[in-house]
Amino acid sequence: MNLLLLSNSSSDAGYLTHALDWVRDWAALPSGPGGADTGEALFIPFAGVTRGWDDYEALVAQALQPLGLNVRSVHHAADPLAAVQGARRIVVGGGNTFALLGHLRRQGLLPAIAARVRAGDASYLGWSAGSNIACPTIRTTNDMPITDPGGLDAMGLVPWQINAHYTEAHPPGHRGETRQERLQEFCALNPGTPVLGLPEGTGVRVRGDARTLVGDVPARLFHGAATPRLLNAGPLPADL
Repeated sequence: MNLLLLSNSSSDAGYLTHALDWVRDWAALPSGPGGADTGEALFIPFAGVTRGWDDYEALVAQALQPLGLNVRSVHHAADPLAAVQGARRIVVGGGNTFALLGHLRRQGLLPAIAARVRAGDASYLGWSAGSNIACPTIRTTNDMPITDPGGLDAMGLVPWQINAHYTEAHPPGHRGETRQERLQEFCALNPGTPVLGLPEGTGVRVRGDARTLVGDVPARLFHGAATPRLLNAGPLPADL
């Protein structure tokens, strides 16, 4: 499999700017029976709720144009399932994870994407909600369940959970649980499932059997009752 799972897309530098070198590496396709590389990337905009899908497509297309990628959104396809089955690159944007999963499930696209990515026929890039659905479930998303997605199971392209936009900030006067406490609650009830807290500016690169944390700040690994530990950029631990 060829995956790039990012915590976030926007930054002070611009949209996806901080991740362009990682995306360039991810986007390179080996020569093979797929034919000549036209640079096409199929975009999934369904996590966008207050952002229109046409606008979302234009934003991502502009961000990835310097890499020579030609982005087209699946919502323009006459046959979305056929578009997924023919895509060599699949890009899934962030927004609301529940909305994203619901649209994919109702259109029958979730298993189709998973099958192509697992077989190595399509490379997968996601950020935020797009990273969440690469996990076994979406139960560690930060998003509000604004719609019923018909179940919380996702694609399981990786065996661990991701918590995107992970932060240990605790505003003065805030009396609710911290992000760390919330994830420890998940681990208490799901001790066999690790959770990778990805701060802004980080991501996970999966290429075959190699799994690498990318970014300049440490991620936080939660697993069962163990004390959460920091992970620096580099190969992920074998227990993930």
